[in-house]
Amino acid sequence: MPVARILFPLPLPEPFDYAVPPGLDVQAGSYVSAPLGKHERLGVVLELLPDSAGEGRTLKEVAAVYPTPPMSSAMRDFILWAARYTVSHPGHVLGMALRSRGGLSPSPTETVYEATDAAPARITEARTKLLEASRRLGPQSASVLSEAAGVSAGVVKGLADAGALRARSVATDLPFDPPDPDRKGAVLTAEQAEAADALKQSVAAGAFATFLIDGVTGSGKTEVYFEAIAEALRADPDSQILVLLPEIALTQAILSRFEARFGATPAPWHSGLSDRERRRTWREVANGRARIVIGARSALFLPFLKLKLIIIDEEHDGSYKQEDGVTYHARDMAVMRAKLEDAIVVLASATPALETVVNAETGRYQRLQLSARPGASRLPDVDLVDLRKAPPERNHWLSPHLIHAMQETLAAGEQTLLFLNRRGYAPLVICKSCGERLKTPGTENWLTEHRYTGRLVCHVTGYSIPKPKTCPQCGAADSLMGVGPGVERVAEEVRVLMPEARIEIFSSDTAQGGEATRGIVDRMERGEIDVLIGTQIVAKGHNFPNLTLVGVVDADSGMKGGDLRAGERTYQLLSQVAGRAGRAERPGRALVQTYAPDNPAMMALADNNRDGFLQIERDVRAELGLPPFGRLAAMILSAPSAQMVDEAAQDIIRNAPNGEGIEVFGPAPAPITVLRGRHRRRFLVKSPKNIDLSAYMAAWTARLKLPNPVRMSVDIDPYSFL
Repeated sequence: MPVARILFPLPLPEPFDYAVPPGLDVQAGSYVSAPLGKHERLGVVLELLPDSAGEGRTLKEVAAVYPTPPMSSAMRDFILWAARYTVSHPGHVLGMALRSRGGLSPSPTETVYEATDAAPARITEARTKLLEASRRLGPQSASVLSEAAGVSAGVVKGLADAGALRARSVATDLPFDPPDPDRKGAVLTAEQAEAADALKQSVAAGAFATFLIDGVTGSGKTEVYFEAIAEALRADPDSQILVLLPEIALTQAILSRFEARFGATPAPWHSGLSDRERRRTWREVANGRARIVIGARSALFLPFLKLKLIIIDEEHDGSYKQEDGVTYHARDMAVMRAKLEDAIVVLASATPALETVVNAETGRYQRLQLSARPGASRLPDVDLVDLRKAPPERNHWLSPHLIHAMQETLAAGEQTLLFLNRRGYAPLVICKSCGERLKTPGTENWLTEHRYTGRLVCHVTGYSIPKPKTCPQCGAADSLMGVGPGVERVAEEVRVLMPEARIEIFSSDTAQGGEATRGIVDRMERGEIDVLIGTQIVAKGHNFPNLTLVGVVDADSGMKGGDLRAGERTYQLLSQVAGRAGRAERPGRALVQTYAPDNPAMMALADNNRDGFLQIERDVRAELGLPPFGRLAAMILSAPSAQMVDEAAQDIIRNAPNGEGIEVFGPAPAPITVLRGRHRRRFLVKSPKNIDLSAYMAAWTARLKLPNPVRMSVDIDPYSFL
């Protein structure tokens, strides 16, 4: 019998060999069920070995094959490459590709009823109501029809028995409507058309290539990559396109633009979907029927049959970095997946990452520039508000200059956006009597006050309690007060200053789910909000025509800490926020409140000198050998006690392999030293760019035998240093 080498979505060191019994159609890539231990498990056949591979061996047999097209060889290669690069078990990566196992089977069915021409022998008021509902609604389930008619489900059965209703079985997971690439798109400017033509030519050629659409905010990057999507749809009737977005909120906002351009809504994939929705998308992707998929970073691991184009919008965004489980950066993974698929990658951003800019300058990526906004709109003027010279009033957060600008904007019938990247009311709660700072149990994180819900919340662990009436340390009553501003506190200040203004908050607390997000965006677009106060969720992808003023409440918050990308990220975020203003005919402006106006990021923002700022960043990192001119990896340890984690850390450093040019820093306490009751230590490994740092970290971890309570994770190319 042939031998199937099967990988299971489990933390196992290697795949296992199984015999393929006669009559079972097993191919490389088949999704199969096979015995593992006492249970049958889902796995994927990595490869089929010749019959001779089973000679002299007692092998268990493959139990069943799922009725899903086999996983492509490019996808299998991608899983194995990603596992090696991230120093992860291949089974863990496979598990990311099998997030909706219900999609392996055909769609479930349900019984629906529709009216016939036959009249029942006996007619009652209830039957009349139900028949009217059936003719009005069309084929529906018994529960939907009976609820719409206000009668019991037994009336449906009675009418079906009488022949007045016809029952039939239908699939519950319907295919997605096919997109139409030939629908008329936007009229492109000469600059946009030139960029679109370059993309279309590359798509038509059908070979791997990576492009960067480097365009100022509001320059029409989406319309340009729409043309590439249309060309990919035309070029091959089986081609599939993946569009990655950094935020679920953006997924909701852009779906309507896709529907307007292609006449169909793309298949969505993100954590906000129900199990049924995820099952439907996974099945349609795996069967090659979902032509366009739009989703968050995890969509990169969907098992496309013929992936020909990957779009990564806002490619600079830190949300593309997965920090838990298998740690990876979706932008970098997408480039490798496209290479294995022989597909095109398009990165789009107004503030591309330094790594991307360097790749474009060295010729690895092709750069397409959009230097201006189309039509009458232009980039907003950016002014720095020096809070050392013009501070807010005591216990307030808005400077006189910003308040005056907001009042002018309201009087002109225009909209203001205030940006503060802190959820809740206050980021710290202390006791006025004893000075106690309220923290999460077993963690060094401060609790954030959410005044609207009356709760204290940890934004790292999710821990939440009602706000105590007394201090848990000293027992003093009514002594707890919030320190510092969050978006709720800024909203409270604006309501006092501008009582006539219509004010809303846009954060992950107020925009929970697609409907809530769409509601806020729609109200803003219709002009039903005068002042929108938001976190980073407002910074990306939204287009509010009547928004003319952006105020950044605390521009300095992102500069704190020892993060090598802090300056770059601050510039990117503030530039994106400022770019929300003046996107239609009315000119826009941005006021940035800062205590450090001479910081290079702030000066570049005010001067609209992105390239000058990147040159400073580039020079510093090149001198220090930091990415993209060198490589970094992190190792994070945690244990129930400080003594245990320190002993494990010393054992680990003794086992570090020697490597030319490799420097190991640490162990050192992590900035978040205690998290969920576990004490944490970090190592940072630095190497030249030409070193295979993944192989070094794999060799190091292979030497280690840690006590069971000690956990270890490896992060190649870390973005978080907490």
